[in-house]
Amino acid sequence: MKHSYAHDDTGNLILLEHVNLKIPDQILATAFYVSGLGLTRDPFIMTGVDNMWINIGRSQIHLPQGDAQRLRGSVGLVAGELEPLVARLRSVEPLLDGTQFGWTERSGSIEVICPWGNRYECLDPHGRSAGRSAGRSASSPWSEIDLGIAFVRIDVPVGSALPIARFYRDIFHAPVATEERDGLQRAVIDVGTHQQLLYAETPEPVAQYDGHHIALYAARFSEPYARLAEYGLAYGEEPHQYRFADIVDLSSGARCFELEHEVRSLHHPLYARALVNRNPEQTNRNYRKGADSRSGVF
Repeated sequence: MKHSYAHDDTGNLILLEHVNLKIPDQILATAFYVSGLGLTRDPFIMTGVDNMWINIGRSQIHLPQGDAQRLRGSVGLVAGELEPLVARLRSVEPLLDGTQFGWTERSGSIEVICPWGNRYECLDPHGRSAGRSAGRSASSPWSEIDLGIAFVRIDVPVGSALPIARFYRDIFHAPVATEERDGLQRAVIDVGTHQQLLYAETPEPVAQYDGHHIALYAARFSEPYARLAEYGLAYGEEPHQYRFADIVDLSSGARCFELEHEVRSLHHPLYARALVNRNPEQTNRNYRKGADSRSGVF
């Protein structure tokens, strides 16, 4: 019997490892990310008061101390059942009073705003629709994630989605697609088996870039570097990683968008590091043996 295995192919980008956003207050961040969202502070690395790494499945959110940074878009999270999430959000509301914190319940998702205005779309872990903004369905690549970052969606100027898609296709050999929504284009870049980068055109002005970044692992690490260096885009070279920020139209060299990418090889010592993920429903009052942790496998 012959099979078509094309749907099992993956591109060169293997894992969207972290999103890095500076925040000015570690206590408020703990209240939001740990107590509210129910995520886990990494117990081994960045355990001081000037940075925290928040584990979510195989990925992380990095929160170094500094002036607040804001992602121009949103992060899609699979972070557990939505009903307990709402209860946790209500419990931290008094702690986050006076900040930009808030949430909106949608069909199959909850959009949560952090104290400094970053948006997180918390998705139904059972794969139902995540509302109009993300377009999640049972057939979406992240529908099988138990816990993790499903996507990073970024607002970009009108006319930039197509050249952005070509950039990732030609530089990184990533599977890409473009789709139209409400007359605007969106670039869809597959990362590994269950994650995506989404560049969605918006007619609204895009905020000025403030230096936040994302981190990706690439299997064929040297070839994208050579192409980026050819265009004068690569910098920050270190063992097993380099960076670039300008996403350009490869036919003209014009900048389409600015977002720093930390690109790592599979030889990076942090690749496939086992991350601790706690079960936020486990408490001293309802303690169940063997239920302290939850899986982030996908």
